[in-house]
Amino acid sequence: MANTNNNQLLKQTYNLLKYTFVIVPIVAGLDKFVNFLTNWGAYLNSSISGLLPFSGDVFMKIVGVIEIIAGIIVLRKPDIGGYIVAGWLTLIALTLLIGFDYPDLAVRDLVMAIAAYSMANLSKIVKKI
Repeated sequence: MANTNNNQLLKQTYNLLKYTFVIVPIVAGLDKFVNFLTNWGAYLNSSISGLLPFSGDVFMKIVGVIEIIAGIIVLRKPDIGGYIVAGWLTLIALTLLIGFDYPDLAVRDLVMAIAAYSMANLSKIVKKI
């Protein structure tokens, strides 16, 4: 009985993480086109935006497409998608730390990266249950 309860708890935890990393990247990605939740361009490091061959707005829309795709990959292949999202969030955190303008958001993104990585690992266990 205890093993069944543990398996159920494990599946619930995994599903909570999985759907979080489906919904959040898709919503954040879509919002890169409308800036309803925030002005995403404000988070773009000026030293990075100066290297771009296009505007920061175009760059953020490209980021939005990548995030939408990442959310879809988590939905279809959570073991792979979790690692992609974890890597993506880590890269975002590093860019936020370059200028040290948003260290609080960088820490938040690193914590979310750890959760996405954990979800990817859990997916391998849940498959076997």
